[in-house]
Amino acid sequence: MTRPPCGNEIKMQNVKLVPSEVEGCKISQSPSAMLFKKAREAAPESWFLIFDLCILTLCILLASFVLPTFVLAQPQQDSAADPLADEFSWVLAAPVLTPADPPDDERFSVKDPTIVRFEGNWHLFYTVRSRKRSHQIEYIAFKQWQDADTVERHVLNLSDGYYCAPQVFYFAPHKHWYLVYQVIDQLRKPALQPAYSRTTDIADPNSWTKPVLLFTKSPDNVKMWIDFWVICDDARGYLFFTSLNGQMWRSETKLADFPHSWSQPTVALTGDVFEASHTYSLKGSGKCLTIIEAEAEAVPGVGRRRYYKAYTAESLDGYWKPLAATAKRPFASPVNVRHEGEHWTDSFSHGELIRSGHDQTLEVDPARLRLLFQGVTDEKKRGKKYGEIPWRLGILEPDQ
Repeated sequence: MTRPPCGNEIKMQNVKLVPSEVEGCKISQSPSAMLFKKAREAAPESWFLIFDLCILTLCILLASFVLPTFVLAQPQQDSAADPLADEFSWVLAAPVLTPADPPDDERFSVKDPTIVRFEGNWHLFYTVRSRKRSHQIEYIAFKQWQDADTVERHVLNLSDGYYCAPQVFYFAPHKHWYLVYQVIDQLRKPALQPAYSRTTDIADPNSWTKPVLLFTKSPDNVKMWIDFWVICDDARGYLFFTSLNGQMWRSETKLADFPHSWSQPTVALTGDVFEASHTYSLKGSGKCLTIIEAEAEAVPGVGRRRYYKAYTAESLDGYWKPLAATAKRPFASPVNVRHEGEHWTDSFSHGELIRSGHDQTLEVDPARLRLLFQGVTDEKKRGKKYGEIPWRLGILEPDQ
């Protein structure tokens, strides 16, 4: 984004007022000026006062017009200034969650996290990739981050097939928790489909309903879609997704119709982006933030690293402006992350900003952004099939 300068110079032209006489000098005068001088000398003293008062009044009127114009022309504080800086720097500690093998399978990775804090606990849902089951959603709850890797884990019994890439939020109008994720329906094209489950008790992993598809039929203008994400404002619900070709899409429904009656998707953003677009409302500003995963240049023998870009908009259906959207000035990548201790990742992939609330507005505090993401080093990724890459989860904190 090309930003306007913070302060615009306003250059005032110097206007030279040439007097009829300057002390110590004589300047030739025009006939009209000489006539005016003689008339003033011949006039009574009272006329001098009247004339001077007229001149003073004219000056006051002129000042009342010119001064406000000049003040308005000065650089003003933008009342709708962007609440976010356009440069980010992060610090990264050790991973907070690593794969744990169940008795009957081998886990390759934990990935695609989504998280809320509710009633004193963190509730974390994520995809697990395993040798026997390729894609499932697992759930844990914990009070402190240092406990995340040790608490009991629960695979959600949502389907016998493929289900992954969850997003969780509380939909206040229904007083239900919703889990939005992707499933496979071979009777549809594309087979990958957005679905939802819901519950009244987020802490009970056995309470989620079976998946229901968001669309009654596939949109005829979408050939590929992935990583579905829902956010709402006061009137509408918005479904965002990416299509692996540099486009982010948007579909809408009335809040009263949620989670059904979605409109035909339209392209909301085009750029050098890949997948995992996640959109939030920015606390106290009325603005919106989208972070989207991008691919860096390929590393020999490893493939392309992942990193995050960021865009902002005035509203969820508005124009998305680049905020931190280049490889040199990203939202999160190796160029702006400082490791504390072990260097455990070279990629910053499929992340969820930690929200300040838990409802459908997905509010984040722009003064306290933190990103829970999946990471892996180039060396651990080298030679692996995509499904066997050992992703782990970590948190990016602002580097003060």
